[in-house]
Amino acid sequence: MKVVVVESPAKAKTINKYLGRDYEVLASFGHIRDLPAKDGSVDPEADFRMLWELDDRGSKRVSEIVRALKGADGLILATDPDREGEAISWHVVEALNARKAIKGMPIERVTFNAITKAAVDTAMRNPRQIDQALVDAYLARRALDYLVGFNLSPVLWRKLPGARSAGRVQSVALRLVCEREREIETFKPREYWSLVATLVTQDGAVFEARLVGADGKRIQRLDVGNGEDAAAFKRDLELATFQVGSVEAKPAKRHPAPPFTTSTLQQEASRKLGMAPAQTMRAAQKLYEGVEIGGETVGLITYMRTDGVDMAPEAIADARRVIGNEYGERYLPSVPRRYSVKAKNAQEAHEAVRPTDMSRLPKSVARYVDAEQAKLYDLIWTRTVASQMESAELERTTVDIVASVGPRRIELRATGQVVKFDGFLTLYQEGKDDEEDEDGKRLPPMKAGDALKRERIVSTQHFTEPPPRFSEASLVKRMEELGIGRPSTYAAVLQTLRDREYVRIEKKRLVAEDKGRLVTGFLESFFKRYVEYDFTADLETQLDRVSNAEIDWREVLRDFWKDFSAAISGTKELRVTEVLDALNDLLGAHIFPEKADGSNPRTCPTCGSGQLSLKLGKFGAFVGCSNYPECKYTRQLAANAVEGEGDGTSGGGQPGTRVLGDDPVTGMPVTLRDGRFGPFVQLGEASTDKEAPKPKRSSLPKGLSPSDVDLEKALRLLALPREVARHPESGEPILANLGRFGPYVQHGKMYANLGRDDDVLEIGANRAIDLIVAKEQGGGRRGPASDPGRSLGNHPETGKAIVVKSGKYGPYVTDGTTNATLPKTLAADDIALPQALELIAAREAAGGGKKKAPARKTATKTATKTTAKAGAAKAPAKKPAGTKAAAGTAAKSTATAPKTTTAKKPAAKTAARKKA
Repeated sequence: MKVVVVESPAKAKTINKYLGRDYEVLASFGHIRDLPAKDGSVDPEADFRMLWELDDRGSKRVSEIVRALKGADGLILATDPDREGEAISWHVVEALNARKAIKGMPIERVTFNAITKAAVDTAMRNPRQIDQALVDAYLARRALDYLVGFNLSPVLWRKLPGARSAGRVQSVALRLVCEREREIETFKPREYWSLVATLVTQDGAVFEARLVGADGKRIQRLDVGNGEDAAAFKRDLELATFQVGSVEAKPAKRHPAPPFTTSTLQQEASRKLGMAPAQTMRAAQKLYEGVEIGGETVGLITYMRTDGVDMAPEAIADARRVIGNEYGERYLPSVPRRYSVKAKNAQEAHEAVRPTDMSRLPKSVARYVDAEQAKLYDLIWTRTVASQMESAELERTTVDIVASVGPRRIELRATGQVVKFDGFLTLYQEGKDDEEDEDGKRLPPMKAGDALKRERIVSTQHFTEPPPRFSEASLVKRMEELGIGRPSTYAAVLQTLRDREYVRIEKKRLVAEDKGRLVTGFLESFFKRYVEYDFTADLETQLDRVSNAEIDWREVLRDFWKDFSAAISGTKELRVTEVLDALNDLLGAHIFPEKADGSNPRTCPTCGSGQLSLKLGKFGAFVGCSNYPECKYTRQLAANAVEGEGDGTSGGGQPGTRVLGDDPVTGMPVTLRDGRFGPFVQLGEASTDKEAPKPKRSSLPKGLSPSDVDLEKALRLLALPREVARHPESGEPILANLGRFGPYVQHGKMYANLGRDDDVLEIGANRAIDLIVAKEQGGGRRGPASDPGRSLGNHPETGKAIVVKSGKYGPYVTDGTTNATLPKTLAADDIALPQALELIAAREAAGGGKKKAPARKTATKTATKTTAKAGAAKAPAKKPAGTKAAAGTAAKSTATAPKTTTAKKPAAKTAARKKA
């Protein structure tokens, strides 16, 4: 028997069916080891020795593999076919070597691009060894990310209170968003006018033509820059006679786009389906791992992390067969289409994302997957099939028209486009982020010399607009164009920016938050090289060279660390006043926008003599007067966030306080404030009398930006709890409120969390009653905002309801008797009934009862002992994370290659990890 290791339990179950009884397939549940979130995990002074830790979950996985290997004939590593998959296989081997479990045992590495029987069988017949160059590229990338995050983030915390973290790719992506915001703020609109003539042909057909020239000179879009010029042109055109100068019709072809890469899949899913990149990748993962169809579990798409656009010959033949059957021979090119792209990244798989079987039409697959997965499969299928279809045939017509008024000649042009043969457009058309108007109208028949009749002349005023903010799709596209990061990392980078509250999504666009702009401003001022696009792209190129075995990975780290450590050291003497001066200059247009009256925007509106400047407080940045403490004027960072648009009509004695107005009932001021645990609204002011009642406060619900809070919304928050409905049986009120754990509804002592899409201010009676009744039927603990969970179905044998819930130690599934914690690789939103039943059965087999997250509790006890033993080795707080760790910390277990060390991971997270 041979032992096969894959990454996910769903994948393990499917592959075990394919391989039969001669193989035992186990899941690693993703990475089993990682760098501990503490000082010294990467040690530049020891040639970048890396200290790896095996957490409690990883240790269990390794133990399972060790037990399975006893008496086995060999180990086959079948993790994903990319850099991360190669690294997981390497970690498994390193951990098994540390336990002396594979001495003399044959080890093979296999990869397959799709989870189908044919693909797996082919892979098993073509084993290889672990690709050390890919592992080295992973080690270099992981070390770089650690060195940047754990050395740069503490600098931010010290010099810029309120900042959360910095990252090698994350900070550069944030700079793109912030720079676009700066372009919008500094944009000066420019006036221009367009002139359109509505004309009638000799046959009575109506069409439009635009002004393009006059007196032998070409007129560009912005050349008619004021109303006077536009009026003069309009006057002349209303007196002119019109004649067709020339007609030109040209055939054109539009070719289909290639099948999806990771990046283009994320972009199109964002444009067409409104799915965030992280959401897209979760759904794609499920499609890749497959579903049971006709009694057999099959993967529905190929591996979804790829930069390649080519397809296997059999897949192309499959697509052409579907096109012929479904659309006819006219839509089938005479020869197959082959796509190629210069791969920037040898660390990824290189076949496009495509269906594993083109004959599985979207409508047939929809029965076996959820709605989100069905939409994504449909998108992948249509793009793939369209990529092999015939080009669309178009006809583009241009008509030049001469308007004569006395000796003057004015030129107009009409354009039209018609589709003569739709080709691939019958199935698919690629989306665009910022589509420009394209004249696709058919022009009426005309010939040179035909006289035309004027129906009307219209002049329209326009103003140039600033560049649009990035959508998630357009940001991914721009990062790919610049060579920043790699396709497999884009979703995680964008999610991190949102989690850190550096950006927010507004009308499907990324808006830079003040916190993000401050971090970017600080890095541009004092670590400019490390947020430059060219530097980041060049570093990615170096990592690609490592993966191609062209250069040594430690050499890349040495070159980087030499300058980076010097830059970190250079900030030790950096004074706060230097930081503030730099940020005032860089963010001036945002913090101190120009006033309509032309006065100095930095003059204090309260005292009139002081100068406004950026200040740093306990809870972050704010704007204050230079005459403090005599003048106590303060406001939020952005002037337009203040009532009166920064004209000084509000302000107060506290940083981060914005007056929204007065409560019409009590007459007391309503303010928005920055607090230790985030922004909140407050009614009235706190009294110095300790016996006086505290002012009423309400935190902001998650997802509500402080900039979107006005007096009306604040009063509604302060009015919570509010009665939503009456219970259908008891007649008692059901209340909606905000609690420590988020928004919830309450009936007596029964509490139920609001869902992700519920709004505590808008939730209606029916929804509130449904949540309470579902909670009453499902049981569970009582207390504020107890999680009602998500029903997965009933146990096939016991009939008990299976529910996934959020617990103190993370998400878990329960049948009301046995609770089983979800592995870290499995999100609560992704788990289905079969997986839940497996986890509960495994927990019962281990002798578990109704105890939540027992594994994590055990890990905490282990952590306490480990921490106590290692306490003497803890590095000083001020020492950079890259400096040499104290003796003994890295000596627990040494890996064979490269220099790495394994230690048992404490489950209790450090403060540094939480921030980074």
